[in-house]
Amino acid sequence: MTLQNLIATIDTVHQTFQAKALQSVSVNLTLRNFIIGYYIVEYEQNGSDRATYGSKLIENMAKKLSHIKGISSTALKLMRQFYLTYPQISQSVTDQFKIDNKISQSVTDQSLYVPTEKLLRVCSFTHFIELVKIDDELKRVFYEVETIKGNWSVRELKRQVESLLYERVGLSTDKKSLLQSLENTKEVFDPALIIKEPYILEFTGLETKEKYNESDLESALLNHIEDFLLELGTGFCFEARQKRISIDNEHDRIDLVFYHRVLKCHVLVDLKVRAFSHADVGQMNFYLNYYKNEISMEGDNPPIGIILCTEKNSVKVEYATAGLDENLFVSKYKIVLPSIKELEELVKEDLEELI
Repeated sequence: MTLQNLIATIDTVHQTFQAKALQSVSVNLTLRNFIIGYYIVEYEQNGSDRATYGSKLIENMAKKLSHIKGISSTALKLMRQFYLTYPQISQSVTDQFKIDNKISQSVTDQSLYVPTEKLLRVCSFTHFIELVKIDDELKRVFYEVETIKGNWSVRELKRQVESLLYERVGLSTDKKSLLQSLENTKEVFDPALIIKEPYILEFTGLETKEKYNESDLESALLNHIEDFLLELGTGFCFEARQKRISIDNEHDRIDLVFYHRVLKCHVLVDLKVRAFSHADVGQMNFYLNYYKNEISMEGDNPPIGIILCTEKNSVKVEYATAGLDENLFVSKYKIVLPSIKELEELVKEDLEELI
């Protein structure tokens, strides 16, 4: 062994045990917050002088515990909610703290429990703060499983919740591929990473109509532009509707135009109220080339094109786009959410793989 090998080995040992120490601190902090939450609920139900404080209990506690760093009325409320949402964590509490499990049996479906040791190994209390915000138990278990499988940071968890991953997977025809694509996701954007499949447009209200055309879809999206921008994701800025392109006195119109402030490029959206057709690709390729040569300014990256359709045949899309601009994408959209039964089957299957 050389001195260089020795230094490298010691450095590896240090980093390994440092990581374990930090994880231990994180687990202990999570358990501390759980136990505090338990005692708050226990007092609310059985405290001999609980009537004295009533609705001001948390505020009074925060004042009396102000000497403890990180304790506030907001933090105490989160600890209380944490205990009520995750009663199964009582299994990991030492006998030093007497936890009455009778109060803890509040979860409806025991088969949806993610093993406590797996939760605590990956999820910090900050993760749990995000998870307890999810009221739907099935949805929460889904994000627990995916956080563990992907070792998600809190930031990544928040991003996936905000992008409606749960609903998107429920609507996808290839759920496993979609979930596997998340495993090595980096937080650095490239054009392919901003494209979703499918887009969920239930906020348009179009499911109540027997028939609707592209103009109806476009109007519904713009009437709910805030919801649509949230569905598109971070970085999208609305720029134009029915953007006119003129060549030799002939005119074409692009349904929707956005600018992506992270990728520094235009995003052109073509709306279809039918299944994908290979002819759609030629139209979008024309738009992209026009924008690339006539509209894009110095410093802009090449534009991105998204064809939104109700259905698509992957083989047909592959042949239609072969050899064309790599920034041309075809995505489906749905105007209704998946059923609870479909989502429950998805979550249970995912949980079985984890266990």
